[in-house]
Amino acid sequence: MKKNQLGKSDIYVSELTLGCMSLGTNRKEATEIINQALDAGINHLDTADLYDFGENEKIIGEIIKGKRDELILTTKVGNHFNKEKTDWFWDPSKNHIKNGLKDSLSRLKTDYIDFYMLHGGTIDDPINESIEAFEELKAEGLIRAYGISSIRPNVIFEYVNRSTIDAVMMQYSMLDRRPETLLDVLHENQISVLARGPLAKGMLSNQAAKQIEEKGQDGFLDYTYGELKEIHHNLSTTVPKGATLNVSALQYVLKHPAVASAVFGASSKEQVKENVDMTHSKALTPETYHALQDITKPITYTNHR
Repeated sequence: MKKNQLGKSDIYVSELTLGCMSLGTNRKEATEIINQALDAGINHLDTADLYDFGENEKIIGEIIKGKRDELILTTKVGNHFNKEKTDWFWDPSKNHIKNGLKDSLSRLKTDYIDFYMLHGGTIDDPINESIEAFEELKAEGLIRAYGISSIRPNVIFEYVNRSTIDAVMMQYSMLDRRPETLLDVLHENQISVLARGPLAKGMLSNQAAKQIEEKGQDGFLDYTYGELKEIHHNLSTTVPKGATLNVSALQYVLKHPAVASAVFGASSKEQVKENVDMTHSKALTPETYHALQDITKPITYTNHR
């Protein structure tokens, strides 16, 4: 599978990333899903300390034992949680970031994290303090690179201007094209994008019709239920021969050079297979890319400008 450089770092991630939030807590099933992804050439696993209040990291730590050097591991910090009370509060302080890393390293059974992200962020955060924490962790060799998971342009631009981040994770799909206003700027600054949610809650997957019925009744972002159904019909007739909607949705977000990897979730081996089929499909031509683009609309950010 093709691998792309993450920002200016020496990290190369596969163009597909397994987002681990949907793994569940069944150890056997989670192991099968991760092994299926690794066998298909995916080298990047994405988790967060908040997922299942640390249990997700614990499960991954056990599964990757003996395979750590073969993969790129990403986790996130910033949500100060209490597992017993199952609640949390936002805490981007230097102290929490550094302590959060220690806890994640323990759960993941590793002595370093490849890519460490702030799991959110607001313009009112002590941004310089947060950056200082990540820079110190990097200097100590506990993380190889860092970035943020955010959809807020005002926060993203602060990190672009003040820090040495190598990537931003943001929600991006044919139905959520808000990041397209930021992609060129990030690319010019040699900052990569990890595109999460490329299948838009399954509404751009091979089971789109069913997912729209189940999840789209109240619409999605600026789209009404009726528009979602119409878009699905139009996409189905535009997808190249021999490809699937899954494949085209992933190829769409990967088309811009700023996007290093598309992050998909999977709760079964079958879902992994559906997505890795992309690597066996013909590349999306510029003509098809623009045809897919014409079916949807360029939603823009109205908040956090």
